[in-house]
Amino acid sequence: VQLVESGGGLVRAGGSLRLSCAASGTIFNRVIMGWYRQAPGKQRELVASIRSDATTYYVGSVKGRFTIYRDNVKNSVDLQMSSLKPEDTAVYYCHALQATVDGADEYWGQGTQVTVSS
Repeated sequence: VQLVESGGGLVRAGGSLRLSCAASGTIFNRVIMGWYRQAPGKQRELVASIRSDATTYYVGSVKGRFTIYRDNVKNSVDLQMSSLKPEDTAVYYCHALQATVDGADEYWGQGTQVTVSS
């Protein structure tokens, strides 16, 4: 399974960015997709996830500001980030969780840097 991210960059506080992740090598509509982030000196945290039935989860700090989308035809998942804050600065990783007969396999993208200036 390959996950390729795009869309990171530098933005001012209050601005918006959209991250995209293209998945290949998996049966996409059976995979839970998500976005994690890791800021310097902090643990990696789950930001948002979306199941194949479009059920979503958001960490409290991004609720109302971020929206996760998935396209089961294009095998992609996007994260629309609005009203960005300096504390959103981190490396953002696309993540896939695929159920197996023994449990689950997980896959990661290479990460994309998001920097929000004050």
